[in-house]
Amino acid sequence: MNRLLPLVQREWLQHRFGWALMVLVPLALALLLLGFGQIAIGEQTLDKVGPTLPVMLAMASMAGGTAVIFVIAWVTSLIIVSGLARRDHGDRSIEFWLSLPTTHSASLGVPLVVHLLLVPAAALLLGLVCGWLVSLVLVGRVAGLAAWFGLPWGDILLASGSVALRFIGGLPLATLWLLPLILLIVLLTAWFKRWGWVILGVGIGLGSQLLEKVFGQPLLSRLFSELFRHAGQAMISTPGGFQVNANEDPVSALRLLPSWLARDFGLALRDLASPLLLGGLLFAAGCFTLLVMWRQRGAGGSA
Repeated sequence: MNRLLPLVQREWLQHRFGWALMVLVPLALALLLLGFGQIAIGEQTLDKVGPTLPVMLAMASMAGGTAVIFVIAWVTSLIIVSGLARRDHGDRSIEFWLSLPTTHSASLGVPLVVHLLLVPAAALLLGLVCGWLVSLVLVGRVAGLAAWFGLPWGDILLASGSVALRFIGGLPLATLWLLPLILLIVLLTAWFKRWGWVILGVGIGLGSQLLEKVFGQPLLSRLFSELFRHAGQAMISTPGGFQVNANEDPVSALRLLPSWLARDFGLALRDLASPLLLGGLLFAAGCFTLLVMWRQRGAGGSA
């Protein structure tokens, strides 16, 4: 463990400024727009929702803040991970990192865990906190600060916390489904530098068309679509999501949300029993093995 912690610390020291901007910039923009912009709510909407408007605004703010920060963090992590194998070649610092007393698999695996799991999970929690701040401004401007402090915070915190836990639990499952594609692009980037993205895109596009048009087998395109579909189901498995009756009290719906999320996570776990996932993980293991071999050879001579 003492040899792994410096690898985690390296990611923090190298990316902490970008991670801070990733959270603070969207939060600052949202607070500025809501604090000084014009907020217009139609009369029909006010008549329809009535006294439940502050609760709905608060939950929408929390959901929006969490989703925005998480998506930004996840996309950023994918971009960073794609160039992970070659990031130390520009200044030839690869020689220093190769000299450290850590295994090659740990030097590759720890950054993958940090960027694919820890950073998005932290972004979910920070996004939820940002959503609380945004809800304070939004509800305060529409209904007054007293309405924000008078919200049913016990139900709101339980529901929002359950949503965050559900997505944090689904994140490693979705990563498992997408791991073959992620490690394939890391491997191609290691071998061919920036051309790895081009090779992957052209290979998928031409390969899919060739199999479908010439051989009548849309195997490749169906394979990728299935991986993405299962990854999406790892985050939300129930078709249609959480359904709320138009006439139902929002607070009552919030109380039902944790149990619904628990059942949904059970469906995501059951979805793991698939030959497709087993084959994908074997393919990912092969890609990771090739990455370790590439690094053992001195990372291609720092080419």
